[in-house]
Amino acid sequence: MAVDQTRVKICGLRSAEAALVASEAGADFLGFVFVEGVRRQLLPDEGARIISDYKKARTGSNTPRIVGLFRNQDADWVNQTARQADLDYLQLCGDENYEYMDRMVLPVLKQIRVRKGTTPEKLAGIVSPYLASNRSVVLDRYDRDTPGGSGRTFDWATAEGVANLDNVLLAGGINPENVGSAINQLSPWGIDVSTGVETDGIKDPVRIRAFIDAVRNA
Repeated sequence: MAVDQTRVKICGLRSAEAALVASEAGADFLGFVFVEGVRRQLLPDEGARIISDYKKARTGSNTPRIVGLFRNQDADWVNQTARQADLDYLQLCGDENYEYMDRMVLPVLKQIRVRKGTTPEKLAGIVSPYLASNRSVVLDRYDRDTPGGSGRTFDWATAEGVANLDNVLLAGGINPENVGSAINQLSPWGIDVSTGVETDGIKDPVRIRAFIDAVRNA
């Protein structure tokens, strides 16, 4: 991958087949959701099986990093699940503090939920301590009814000067139709998509490929 190329994370995967499509299309990260009570939730055994099946079937030189998503769950359970599922990263989507993050056995991506009215300067102040402590950040829209994956954007102007920082991924309502605009406006280090590559709530191979093509062509 070229140094200046936007990274792609395909999130909310629930099958080895969809993970293979994303991997073969050139995704850099694959996300699997272990958050309790959401529609894309995987139980530890289920997630471990899907990831194992994907890795056994994977061919070619692309080896995306495997990300598990968690939210305010017991730290020991999260670490146990990370080992069981053979994850590479942990994405924390709740109120986890630095003490909690220090207990994690893998590198952390911290979800930042961007509220309406947040300025770029304020967002930079929120994000900078995570980056300074060698954590990555996922910028997503704040929605009181969902911890993420709402399929709705936030005002991208809020992320100007932030999304292009190393180890920052832009999320929230991005799809094959608008990702080029997001890249042209923000030059993000990475893009995170879930709902935008689904049809009727199911990962769509055509949209996954179209999304990654749109990123590479932007």
